[in-house]
Amino acid sequence: MKAQCASPWLLGMTFILCSVHIYSLRRCLISVDMRLIEKSFHEIKRALHTKDTFKNVTILSLENLRSIKPGDVCCVTNNLLTFYRDRVFKDHQETSLEVVRRISNLANSFLYMQRTLEQCQVHRQCHCSQEATNATRIIHDNYSQLEVSSAALKSLGELNILLAWIDRNHQETPAA
Repeated sequence: MKAQCASPWLLGMTFILCSVHIYSLRRCLISVDMRLIEKSFHEIKRALHTKDTFKNVTILSLENLRSIKPGDVCCVTNNLLTFYRDRVFKDHQETSLEVVRRISNLANSFLYMQRTLEQCQVHRQCHCSQEATNATRIIHDNYSQLEVSSAALKSLGELNILLAWIDRNHQETPAA
């Protein structure tokens, strides 16, 4: 009789332990409609691109982002959202009211993504490895090498790289 009771208990404990393990491996999902953010970006991309005088310079390297390990995605995402919020959006100077409005919408979306990410971090630790710290330092260094308004303009023009990376690493993928 005791052996029969132990079997469901053992099965239940195995299920709980597996669930905890699977949850710890799951990505932090950012529940935001990336298509709307990308649409807002594409509506101002041409205006940004025409003002960019440093066509051969990049701040946000796609290769740099691709090298981020899965365990560092949370940290790097948080750092990049903070970087854009605290530096890029604030440093950009724009005369077109339409572009200012679109950039404001993007900034608000980034703030929302960061808050969503912070809620996910409450449940799991989001540590930064040395590689993650180095990756974000490279971006900050690239930004600092240009004059502030040029760096902000360049970073805004490269938002498509960041948005694609966030979409790939923080959005649910549809079942095949």
